[in-house]
Amino acid sequence: MTPIEIGLLSVLAIVILIYVGVYIPIALGVVSFVSIWLMRDNFELAMNLLKIALSDSVMEYTFATVPLFTFMGLVVSKAGLGSDIYDVMNAAFRKIKGGIGMATVGANAIFAAVTGSSIASASVFATVAVPQMLRYDYNPRFAVGVVAGSSVLGMIIPPSAMLIIYSFVAEQSVGDMFLAGVIPGLLLAIAYIAAIAFAGKFFPNFVGGRPAVDYEPMSAMTVVSKTLPLVILIAVVLGGIYTGWLTPVEAGAAGATVGLLIALVRRRMTLKTFWEALIETGHITAAILFLITAASIYSRMLGLAALPNELGDIIANNQFGFITIMVIYVCLMLFLGTLLDTASIILIVVPLFLPLIEAMGLSPVWFGIVTVVGAEIGLLTPPLGISCFVIKSTLNDDRIKLKDVFLGALPFALVMLAVLILLICYPQLSTVLLNR
Repeated sequence: MTPIEIGLLSVLAIVILIYVGVYIPIALGVVSFVSIWLMRDNFELAMNLLKIALSDSVMEYTFATVPLFTFMGLVVSKAGLGSDIYDVMNAAFRKIKGGIGMATVGANAIFAAVTGSSIASASVFATVAVPQMLRYDYNPRFAVGVVAGSSVLGMIIPPSAMLIIYSFVAEQSVGDMFLAGVIPGLLLAIAYIAAIAFAGKFFPNFVGGRPAVDYEPMSAMTVVSKTLPLVILIAVVLGGIYTGWLTPVEAGAAGATVGLLIALVRRRMTLKTFWEALIETGHITAAILFLITAASIYSRMLGLAALPNELGDIIANNQFGFITIMVIYVCLMLFLGTLLDTASIILIVVPLFLPLIEAMGLSPVWFGIVTVVGAEIGLLTPPLGISCFVIKSTLNDDRIKLKDVFLGALPFALVMLAVLILLICYPQLSTVLLNR
């Protein structure tokens, strides 16, 4: 077989292995290693490339952002800041039709700015927001759909684990990716709130609910005490990166320190929870670094197979324009999103398409935002839909079936698709903060 044929079969093999349950880095690493061995008929070359992939990836200084931001998110979650910001948002929107749903979106957007995890957001707000909405007679499908849809903000609004993974795969600045995610993330949150308002007016049965007349007003002092810790944390992390006072690694260290201090002051951190946060940080960091190491050898395998060049020739010969390429790319991500998780999609498709984007003179940072938003739609679609599974398992409520979670999340997936199209048509929405 030719190198191109081996390369194509290897990509197919990786997708199948991941879908049947093989651990993602194992699938990427083993298939790439064997493919290089077959292409060059040289076991020693494959071993050397594996060694290079290990030394060139996880040894970089910028990888320190992974454990630091992960630890910050875990500490903030354990400190109960997610439920606090939800209480404040709920007080602000309680009199509006669908107001509790809007409050959930707003709280998720703010919570995302310090956690960077869709799964964490889904688990926190499934226990906080869904029971509250059911208490006020909201449609159960709408209740779980709001939590599922808004949970994806954790992967778009910085600091985001997926933006970190993309930055390493595409060799882009983590700080630039964080800045680029701010406006798209806020735009998606605003689109969600607008969609809820629209549904409340024209499809009231889907939303359901009744005014929270028995809800006690919140004093200004209470609002300040519940929001000030998050405001300080966001100002330290994103403000430090935006002003250039802190590098992403330094911002992660500062955020982790401030988050730990907040948890201690609020008396939400014991030795046991601190140890649990450290252990979980280690597990998550090891998993992400293993992913990136495997992605490194996968990228080298694609280069040896000349698959990106072949894809570029096909597009050039067929005279595909920008719109056609992006339609193909988005459709591919939506299809893979029904089978694979976001990290897998980024690791598989970015090395194939990024050379084409760069050859067209387009921004790799903008392409990263498009990739993450497109891949995140998969969190809301069956059969994988990780966020939906997390919400179902967290609720443990027999009245709400997994089918209800997926159907409730469907309108929000369509809103995400509309925002994705907007980001593709107007790249400056992703890059405007980089031109400060």
